[in-house]
Amino acid sequence: MSGVADGGAYDVTETGTEGAPGERSGAPAGMLGVAGLELKPALEAVLMVVDEPATEEHLARVLERPRRAVALALRELSDDYTRQGRGFDLRLVAGGWRFYSRAAYADAVESFVLDGQQARLTQAALETLAVVAYRQPVSRSRVSAVRGVNCDGVMRTLLQRGLVEEAGTEPETGAILYRTTNYFLERMGLRGLDELPELAPFLPEADAVEGDSPEGIPSFDVDDSGDSQTDH
Repeated sequence: MSGVADGGAYDVTETGTEGAPGERSGAPAGMLGVAGLELKPALEAVLMVVDEPATEEHLARVLERPRRAVALALRELSDDYTRQGRGFDLRLVAGGWRFYSRAAYADAVESFVLDGQQARLTQAALETLAVVAYRQPVSRSRVSAVRGVNCDGVMRTLLQRGLVEEAGTEPETGAILYRTTNYFLERMGLRGLDELPELAPFLPEADAVEGDSPEGIPSFDVDDSGDSQTDH
């Protein structure tokens, strides 16, 4: 180890990602510190406790390894899990790595999570989120025009849950614009918005329905009861 290199990653000479702790220096495993741990198990241990995707740079820094070694080990782990048919998957999402349940077992996960509970987002919230995702940056009145109902309460819910955020104002009207967040990408399992599926056959062009919809900027302090009944 020669110290901290540019970007905070350690410039560590490493002959491979495998091998038992202590092989490289001959010292007992308990005395080697983080840099002496076997890389792949160390990555698994760290990724088990992250609450958001961890970047390769961050993992390299905390494990005191070169980024290229960490990147290689992560991809090898992901391939191993897929080849073994494990119920979980290691994915590169929103710029970082995190464990996810495998899509093939979504029914089992859904059954467990929703057992005796209601879905976290209503149909109205999901529809509103979809409009924001595909039309962003977009104002509330334009979202309401596409959906055909007032969306103020639903937008407030999406804001509170961190799925959408403000993205400036519309030059013509001064209306607040909204876009999806990095947390949205994480929850959807997407690397970027370019991975959203094509929606053209299902979503009408907003320009065709929003022309007669004047921009309103209702207060976010209104009760949800002021929304359309379909948005509860």
